[in-house]
Amino acid sequence: MKKNILTLSAIAGIIALFSFVGDPTSEKVPGIDIKNMDVSVKPTDDFYRFVNGNWLKNNPIPASESRWGSFNELNDKNTAKLKIILNEAAADKNALSGSNRQKIGDFYSVAMDSVKLNTDGAAPLKDEFTTILNIKSSHDLIKTVAHLHSIGIGPMFSGYIGQDPKISTEYITQVGQGGIGLPDRDYYTKTDERTLGIQKAYLEHMKNMFVLIGDKAEAAEKNAQTVFNIETNFAKGSMTKVELRDPEKQYNKKTLKELTELTPAFNWDIYFSSVGIKNISNVIVAQPDFFAALNTSMKTISIEDWKTYLRWCLIDATANKLSDNFVNEHFKFYGTKLMGVPALKPRWKRALEATDNCLGDALGQLFVEKHFTESSKKRVGEMVKNLIAAYRVRIASRDWMSEETKKQANFKLDKIMLKLGFPDKWKDYSSLAINRDSYVKNFMHANTYSFHEMINKLGKPIDRTEWGMTPPTINAYYNPSMNEIVFPAGIMQPIFFNPEADDAVNYGIMGAIIGHELTHGFDDEGCQFDADGNLKNWWTDADKANFKKKTDMVVKQYNDYVAVDNVHVNGELTLGENIADLGGLTISYYALKKSLEGKPVPAKIDGFTVEQRFFLAWAQGWRNNVRPEFLKNMVQTNPHAPENFRGNGPLSNMQEFYDAFGVKEGDKMYRPKAERAEIW
Repeated sequence: MKKNILTLSAIAGIIALFSFVGDPTSEKVPGIDIKNMDVSVKPTDDFYRFVNGNWLKNNPIPASESRWGSFNELNDKNTAKLKIILNEAAADKNALSGSNRQKIGDFYSVAMDSVKLNTDGAAPLKDEFTTILNIKSSHDLIKTVAHLHSIGIGPMFSGYIGQDPKISTEYITQVGQGGIGLPDRDYYTKTDERTLGIQKAYLEHMKNMFVLIGDKAEAAEKNAQTVFNIETNFAKGSMTKVELRDPEKQYNKKTLKELTELTPAFNWDIYFSSVGIKNISNVIVAQPDFFAALNTSMKTISIEDWKTYLRWCLIDATANKLSDNFVNEHFKFYGTKLMGVPALKPRWKRALEATDNCLGDALGQLFVEKHFTESSKKRVGEMVKNLIAAYRVRIASRDWMSEETKKQANFKLDKIMLKLGFPDKWKDYSSLAINRDSYVKNFMHANTYSFHEMINKLGKPIDRTEWGMTPPTINAYYNPSMNEIVFPAGIMQPIFFNPEADDAVNYGIMGAIIGHELTHGFDDEGCQFDADGNLKNWWTDADKANFKKKTDMVVKQYNDYVAVDNVHVNGELTLGENIADLGGLTISYYALKKSLEGKPVPAKIDGFTVEQRFFLAWAQGWRNNVRPEFLKNMVQTNPHAPENFRGNGPLSNMQEFYDAFGVKEGDKMYRPKAERAEIW
């Protein structure tokens, strides 16, 4: 079960991007590049295309990508610099054994060694397959599941040690749904033509993978169906993506005795002792229905079928760390069929991303030493203060909130913790052994390190220095249990933060991103957590009802958007992010206006006023070309709306935008006042 972190852009292929803040070698980037605009489009009809139309025409998606946008451009400029760090580390024969430099160098080096990988094939997994094949009983099965969890493989269910949502000062064991290979439960339960086609391709993919690990074709086909049947049972017991947005529904605290009564066929004593959790008293069971389904599966599925399922889980999770035949088969389904991507990324990019995923703090520390300066961090910190001040003013002006609730909202705002750039305390990787023997074993060793780091939190004070992203990441997040906003170094550079640009541009995108993360504390999900990070109601009933009326307007607005073909955006799934976009942009607008008080009106730049450049910067930040296959998967599984709707959607609710560009009734960007959502 993953952390409850609300991100700016939690999309596969975007989360692990990189940047170099304050690097003197970086090229100068204009605040607004007017060459990217399509002035044949009226800004009052389609502002996103007015701002980005020429860029969209001139920047086709590379063959190895599912999408191409501002995040990817930034990544493309900077991965070459990260590559230098890794190549230098890999070539350093004198790196101190056990040092971060040695570990990232060895990890990257063996990931790049295609000759060795193709010679080894799946041989490095021999011991793991032997363990699975030696399962003879339910006792053995549970011990093996526990072991696989500890090395980063996820059969049956997910488990996590994290803050107790209602007692944020304590860590607690949490278990939740999981165990499926397709992106979401709906891929197993829906019967439309697209879904059935994906199911058929998935069965063929599993069959091909079983053949690659030595099964004969007939047995491989049977094994694929066995796995699909098991995963379908898990899917049917799982919550939907929309249901997963309700933290209260997922707070089901049980004693170990009650958990055992819920799943008597699964011996939790064996599982917890095998993963190293001792003296457990309470467990949060996120989806009780799922564990009832697991209990049924434990009683009805044979040991031989479980072994088939575990073999699949192992090879599915490690295929892209093996020889080319495994990598290509894995990519053919997950990359091409699901996402529409025709070509693999170059090996060095895949190896670089894996290094960051497994040794993020080690790579991040070297990155910070070489490329990070304090100037951008200081300016972004000042913007955060201005945004918080503007938020306070907006809270005071909300006519739909009572004074009692406003007081609690301000209290929560006061206690938000800010993290900028990189952690105050780096991870200690001294217990993690990395060498050049095996890419997949390094991957499993890194997962074991992270798993034990997590398990060891139980019973200890909450670590408020911990980060959920690595410093080079181009993203940001709000964590409701910590009541914190976090901005890694990666997000603090053009086009998101531009030291050379005017304030209108920086407030239009970086300020709006800051406001976005702040607003996550007050969206439909984050607002259920109090100032100390506890899942606790601090609203009056009347205020909650008023808030619901306003958020229902946002749901309807985004439900009406058609993403691709006849596939609509899911307004309920994307509600939190849409509230955060609207709130963040609004708050940043007023923070900019406040910063200009008492100063001369800034001159127009490229013919645009300060207010207009603010909105231009917002839309510019979301420029993006997307493959239709990726877009269909995104709409079904991702809590963010597609970028064109993020660019236009909030603006159609803002009178400030109407005033800046003269939007009037009859324009396509126009929304009747009664249908405009004004929340924060």
